[in-house]
Amino acid sequence: MPQFKLKDGRELEIADNGINSESAIVFHHGTPGHASSWTDWLESAATAGIRAIAYSRAGYGTSDRNPGRSVINVNSDIAQVLDAKNITKFVSIGWSGGGPHCLANTFEPRNVGAISLAGVGAFGVDDLDFLEGMGPENHDEFGAALKGEAVIDQWMNDNAGPMKSVTGSDIIEAFGGLIGDADKAVLEGGEADAMAASMRSALAVSFDGWIDDDLVFVKKWGFELASITKPVFLWQGDDDFMVPHAHSYWLEKHIPTATLTFKPGEGHISIGVKYRAEILAQAQGLLK
Repeated sequence: MPQFKLKDGRELEIADNGINSESAIVFHHGTPGHASSWTDWLESAATAGIRAIAYSRAGYGTSDRNPGRSVINVNSDIAQVLDAKNITKFVSIGWSGGGPHCLANTFEPRNVGAISLAGVGAFGVDDLDFLEGMGPENHDEFGAALKGEAVIDQWMNDNAGPMKSVTGSDIIEAFGGLIGDADKAVLEGGEADAMAASMRSALAVSFDGWIDDDLVFVKKWGFELASITKPVFLWQGDDDFMVPHAHSYWLEKHIPTATLTFKPGEGHISIGVKYRAEILAQAQGLLK
């Protein structure tokens, strides 16, 4: 995957579907995740004539780490990519841990809207119990993150190793209590293989991106949701044990421009698999 050189010397992995346009979708992957998780989306966007770009967030795959980053810091990286590719208008789409990062993009002047798919809400606020309804693995993981970098680093070394070599045939078992029936139903065949390959790519070099994401999510994001003025579309199901649906209701409540599409019975992964066409059409509408 091509590397993009940033002004501070770091590099990012970038995937561009090659459509010649000054308008684009910018995709933000989940936690953990990798640019390759959007491969099918890039192809679908190309078929629809939409330029689309995905990248691996700092610390994932061969993207260099950005120690101490916060959610809002992603805007500097994305702005440089937009400059280099002559993009003057974009929609940001983020899944799961990419949700806050796509919302941060609404503060980039060229952004015309954001779409968050099962995006995580804020930690440590009075009106959202961040961990309620999550699988036990997330309780352990974020419990470690709250104790600081050294503890979450050790937690990763002790628990995350199997994800570095996960295959499609064992991806469901690897997710454990974090996925329900809806996600298990779509994680088979090519979908399972693609998810596993993306996880392997994400963690091929280190756990740094995953560690830094976890640390990012237990501190302030660096912007106020109430200050968002661009259109925001939220998608969420209720068979989700990675990011429970209470998070989407919380985001809808605090983002003045938010519209929530709630899909009963859908999970964390299935919502993006089943509704890709509708979500891309929504993005295309924002770009027009």
